[in-house]
Amino acid sequence: MKSAFIYTPKYHLYDYGPGHPMKTVRLRLCYELLDAFNIFQNPDVMLIEPLTAKREDVLLFHNEDYINALEHQDTDRDNSSYSYGIGYGDNPGFKGVYEWSMLSAGASVRAAEIVSTAAAGTAFNIAGGLHHAMPQRASGFCYINDPAVAICTLLKQGKRVAYIDIDAHHGDGVQHAFYNTNKVLTISLHESGEFLFPGTGFVEETGEGEGTGYSVNLPFYPGTGDSVFVWGFEEVVPPLIEAYKPDVIVTQLGVDTMASDPLAHLRLTTEGFCSMIERMRSFGIPWAALGGGGYNITTVARAWTLALGIISGIDIPDEIPETCLDSLKRHGLEGSSLRDREKELCDDPAARRWAEDKVRYIQEKVFPFYGI
Repeated sequence: MKSAFIYTPKYHLYDYGPGHPMKTVRLRLCYELLDAFNIFQNPDVMLIEPLTAKREDVLLFHNEDYINALEHQDTDRDNSSYSYGIGYGDNPGFKGVYEWSMLSAGASVRAAEIVSTAAAGTAFNIAGGLHHAMPQRASGFCYINDPAVAICTLLKQGKRVAYIDIDAHHGDGVQHAFYNTNKVLTISLHESGEFLFPGTGFVEETGEGEGTGYSVNLPFYPGTGDSVFVWGFEEVVPPLIEAYKPDVIVTQLGVDTMASDPLAHLRLTTEGFCSMIERMRSFGIPWAALGGGGYNITTVARAWTLALGIISGIDIPDEIPETCLDSLKRHGLEGSSLRDREKELCDDPAARRWAEDKVRYIQEKVFPFYGI
């Protein structure tokens, strides 16, 4: 089936501010790189404009008082928005933050609707994956939790949903949204919260009440590279997806797992990342893919270009076209290849032992809920 890529130049009208690691220019660089490879000339790839989310969409997850504070933070002179985590630290109250957040959330809702109605088999919103926002507060560069909102939209349609998150940071906001329900299976693979924000996502967090067994966390040791991370993915994700049998999968494809990323401590390369994207595609399930973290902006552009190629079944050559090479080099690219040259950067025995212990826990404590 066709694949959809959801994008608008409006994404990069918004700026978190100088010195902030979240750079919306990474989205433009990704689009330009895909365009340089003529991806959008392929008849099986649809370039789709996002729609701004409606208030009723985001209120499926967020509290109304929080959304009101986010909407009015530009004119809030008494700084009451601070109590919602807006306006300082990780979550600056930059101009247009409400419009930006509603646009990225609306793009994820549109991705979910595209695949749920079979307008396309897959849809990719690179501006989404803002998985830290909580019902009543901003967190970790995230103001509206678009994955949770998109999943809630699918639940309204009666869909059975599995969420897979391979960002370096735990998908805590999405876990929070569905921790007490069996209507969504959430799986997060990430650097352990012992070492990295948000300090959650431990293997023992498996859900509560009706949700017991429906929250799965596989935390990794700092320095984990391709072979261990991908091994953990293969041991945990495919068996659970096969047993759970979702109607739709929603994935968060953050690339702050990469060795080049300045905010985390994992050591993946594009080889490991792509192998997980290929595995997700092999499930053959309607798939809404979302972006996420990634703070080396040229790595983001390269990795998500490769991801769309895999999602769409298109073989993309390795040499970056000259038409956008200069732009990428101005933003820090070294070399001229789409894929990382390194094949395995680091997987020390401690990282493997750590992962084996966590996988064993999941297999012993969670798999029995699914008859595995």
